[in-house]
Amino acid sequence: MKKTDIDEFYRRLSELNPEPETELQWKNEYTLLVAVVLSAQATDVGVNKATGPLFKVVDSPQKMVKLGETKLRDYIKTIGLFNTKAKNVIGLSHMLIEHHGGQVPQSRDALEALPGVGRKTANVVLNVAFGEPTIAVDTHIFRVSNRTGLAPGKTPLEVEKGLEKRTPDAWKGHAHHWLILHGRYVCKARKPMCGDCTVPDLCDYKAKEMG
Repeated sequence: MKKTDIDEFYRRLSELNPEPETELQWKNEYTLLVAVVLSAQATDVGVNKATGPLFKVVDSPQKMVKLGETKLRDYIKTIGLFNTKAKNVIGLSHMLIEHHGGQVPQSRDALEALPGVGRKTANVVLNVAFGEPTIAVDTHIFRVSNRTGLAPGKTPLEVEKGLEKRTPDAWKGHAHHWLILHGRYVCKARKPMCGDCTVPDLCDYKAKEMG
């Protein structure tokens, strides 16, 4: 995709949704971190159903530690891998208290040192909570980037680096959410809705279905 096409690609997505937001529900930086950790290999809708009741009683690492792993499992048992995720959430809560004064750090290295937090999770927290122009490459962004020709790559990290390099600075703040939402609702995995797409003329996808 040419440089001018990339700029137009984002411009059109921004027209549809000027201020995109994560679909995960959160109250503060800590609850965002927990929600993103829980969202691994799970849907945002499923996570929100579990965290709705949870975040009414827990909104800090101190309260999470007091709640305990057993009770936390009861809240999140509808989410995939809930046993491992409960252990990680309790573990990261202890680390936040012991090493960061109970606050979520604004540092990629510090975030990735927390249990259950990888590069993608750290990128989401840095972008959503702290407004940093990071792009977390999930399955949707990986697919859209490769299918459209926006930033092809064989691995999520390769795609991330490509997006960082090719995305104009003016669009980097919201690029993460625009691409996720485009992949989730339009450029779907099994059958992309090319007829409803706002950027079909800029896309490299060969098997476009424009009906």
